[in-house]
Amino acid sequence: MHMRWQSLRWKIAALVAASACAVAVSIGALVHQATQARYFDQAREAAQQRLNVAVSVYSQTGKPMAGAHLDSPQVPYGLRELARHGRQGTDSGDGPNGPGMWAARQVGGRVLSVHIGMSGDMRNLAALDTSMALAGLLVVAVVVPVGALSANRLGRRLRYAAATARRIAGGDLDARIHAARRSEDEIAEISAAVDSMAAALQQRLCSEQRFTADVAHELRTPLTGLVTSAELLPPGQAAGYVQDRVQVLRTLVEDLLEISRLDAGAERADLAPCPLGELVEECVRRTGLAAEVLVVGDARVDTDPRRLDRIVANLVVNAHRHGRPPVTVTVDGAVITVRDHGPGFPAALLADGPQRFRTGARERGRGHGLGLTIALGQAHVIDAVLTFSNAPDGGAAGALRLPIHD
Repeated sequence: MHMRWQSLRWKIAALVAASACAVAVSIGALVHQATQARYFDQAREAAQQRLNVAVSVYSQTGKPMAGAHLDSPQVPYGLRELARHGRQGTDSGDGPNGPGMWAARQVGGRVLSVHIGMSGDMRNLAALDTSMALAGLLVVAVVVPVGALSANRLGRRLRYAAATARRIAGGDLDARIHAARRSEDEIAEISAAVDSMAAALQQRLCSEQRFTADVAHELRTPLTGLVTSAELLPPGQAAGYVQDRVQVLRTLVEDLLEISRLDAGAERADLAPCPLGELVEECVRRTGLAAEVLVVGDARVDTDPRRLDRIVANLVVNAHRHGRPPVTVTVDGAVITVRDHGPGFPAALLADGPQRFRTGARERGRGHGLGLTIALGQAHVIDAVLTFSNAPDGGAAGALRLPIHD
């Protein structure tokens, strides 16, 4: 199972492994100390009893019994000094039979001592340590994979929730996590909160889109009468100004209606094979604005000429309105790039894309910000990719990459 070191799954698996090892080591140490203490207590009691017998025999016969020693150099130094001061005591140390327990006291000016061997106890303790180590390894071998599987399941749920949140942030407002509700399940609570947020956001955006569409439709009827009335005004400066403002309002309403259709997903592309170079030249010519068209590499693409004309026209108009000349339109294969030599796109537009009713930068002039929004929506309809960037030597550049069908 592949896990990145920085992932939550790896961290949980490592924590489970460390916890299992710590528990195994702690239990092993406690059992080792308890068993060792019991062995030493038993040996100490046996050594004291045997020393009492040895003292009694020595007092009666004047000779040490078998297994007892007089002034043995093997008696630990501390115990020897204790006995010379008239006290009886015990201490662990090596003796004639290997490691064990010494007991000693002073009798007739000499140190009488006995030794109880503990070699068998030490072998039993070592065997117990080995058994506990093997049992600890077995527990770790069982617990760590179980913990890793649980962490992997937890990580998958979190990654799915994060991926759904990114889809929602990218504009897919129908995306939902649909996590089953469980009591005391924090991930399920987070998933439900994300779904609730997405539903509320979708409802609010749909309400705003319906409001925009309704306003545009309501304005269209009186605007038609206003256009007709403006055309009937007698020629003059005032009439020209009124007709110009009415035309601006009419364009704004048409843009709002187009955005409403794009938001509703009602637009469908009518694809047809087209020579891209010629089509772009015709699109630029219809704008009536000065722009140099450079065909570096021509391509034949299946696209919707009317929607492509709308995209190119909006990019050229935006370049003239918010940038500075010269404006160049380059066709390189299936990529169309419209570039001006102004201050460039603002950072907010490059980071978040074009926003309706927002131009984003004072130095790029004023406007309602619908042109690039429409261009982006129409690009989506014809399955093209529209990106925005700033040229290294200054100026804004919008690049439209059209799909090439085999």
